[in-house]
Amino acid sequence: MQKRAFRLGLAAIVVLIAGCSTVSTPPESAEPGVATPDAPLTVPGIGALPDSAPRALQGKFVAASWSDLPGWNNDDLRNVWTTFVRNCRGLMRPTSTNLAGPTRATPRAWQPVCAAALDPKRAPAANDPQAVRRFIQTWLAPWRLQGPDGKPASNIVTGYYEPLVKGSRTKGGAYQWPLYTVPADLLTIDLGRVYPELAGKRVRGKLEGKRVVPYDSRAALESSGRRPPAIVYVDDPVDNFFLQVQGSGRVQLPDGKTIRVAYADHNGHPYVSIGKWLADKGEVPLAQTSMQNIRAWAKRNPNRVQEMLNANPALVFFQEEPVTDPEIGPKGAYGIPLMAQRSIAIDTNFVPLGTPVFLATTMPSSKDPLNRLVFAQDTGTAIRGPARADFYWGFGEAAGNMAGRMKQQGQMWVLWPKQAGQPSAR
Repeated sequence: MQKRAFRLGLAAIVVLIAGCSTVSTPPESAEPGVATPDAPLTVPGIGALPDSAPRALQGKFVAASWSDLPGWNNDDLRNVWTTFVRNCRGLMRPTSTNLAGPTRATPRAWQPVCAAALDPKRAPAANDPQAVRRFIQTWLAPWRLQGPDGKPASNIVTGYYEPLVKGSRTKGGAYQWPLYTVPADLLTIDLGRVYPELAGKRVRGKLEGKRVVPYDSRAALESSGRRPPAIVYVDDPVDNFFLQVQGSGRVQLPDGKTIRVAYADHNGHPYVSIGKWLADKGEVPLAQTSMQNIRAWAKRNPNRVQEMLNANPALVFFQEEPVTDPEIGPKGAYGIPLMAQRSIAIDTNFVPLGTPVFLATTMPSSKDPLNRLVFAQDTGTAIRGPARADFYWGFGEAAGNMAGRMKQQGQMWVLWPKQAGQPSAR
C-alpha cells in the first residue's frame, strides 16, 4: 500500500515471523495524490504532456500473441473497465525527475490509449466484458517478461489484504496500542538530490543541534516522553503490529464508524522478526511462531508485550483517510486506490507502475488456475525480481485467509500500447 515501510506478502510475513530476515526500506513514490477515484478522466494532448528522461528496466521483453496468454479468453472482465479508466488517471500524470521513486509507465506511450478510453465512440460499454476485451486487444499488445538472463521469468506470487482492527481515539481499557501520526521532527533526506551517484537512496533522521542523526527506534520513541499524536489506540498489540506490516488497514471505532489508517512514513529502522525474538528467548519454539501463538503469548504475558514489540525497532506512521466506498481499497504506491483481485505489487525494476499485466498463477494452496488481467499499482519490500508479484485480495477476514495461504509460482505478460513498441519507463 502506498509507500509501505515493510508491507510484505502475507505468506512472507509468516516466514519473517519465524525467520531471521530483516526488511530494508522500499523504494518510495514521489507521486502526488490522485483526485477522488471517480473524478472525471482528462487526457491532455501529446504536446501538452511533459516528458522526462527514460529509465532503464532490468528485464527483457519478447513480443507475444494473445493466444500465448493462458486463460486470457476466460477472464471475466466485467469489473475491469472502471479500474482501467482509474489507472489512466495515474498514467496521464506527468512523471517526476526524482530518481528516488519507482519507475512509472511512460505517459506519452499511453496517451492515445487513454484518449480512446475517454472517447464515447471508441470506449467499450463498461458492463460488456467482450467489448472490453476487444478494446484491450485493439489498443494493446502482450509482451512476455523475461529475466536478465533472457529466459521467461517465473517467480513467487504472494498475497496481501487490508485488515480490520478495533480501536478507539482515546487510550483506555483494552485500547492501549497506538497508531501514530508522522512526528513533526522526522526528516526524510533524498541523498540523490545532493549526490547524483546516490540516486534512489533516502535516509530518515532528526536534528540534534546542527547534526542529522538516525531517528528514534520504537523503544526510544516510546520512552522519550515526546511521542507523536496517535490517530487511534488498538485493542490488541498483535493486530496493531500486523496492521503496520500490511501498511494500511481499517479501524472500527466503538461507535461503529470505520476509518482507514494509511501509510504516511516510517522511522527508517529495519524490520526485525518478533517471532525470532520469542524463539531466541525460549518463549515459543521457532517452528510454532505463528500469528495465533504470538497473540496467545501476548495474552499470557501482558507485562512483556512492549518488550516483545521493542525487539523490532521499525515503526510505521499513519494518516487518517475516510472510507468513501467499502469496495475500494487503500491507495497503492502509484497513488491509485487498489481494487480487490485486480491490483498487484511488483518490482519496478522490471515492470513500471501503472502497467496492465496478465498474471498467470494458481489459487492459494491449489493447482487451480488464477489467470487474469491485473494492474501494477503497488510495491513491497519483499517484492523483488522479475515476475515477482503480491496479489491484492481486498478487505476483511476472507481476503486475509486467501492472502495468508498464497505462495504460488507465476508468470507475467506486460500489456503495452501497440503503437509504442517495447515497454518503457520514466
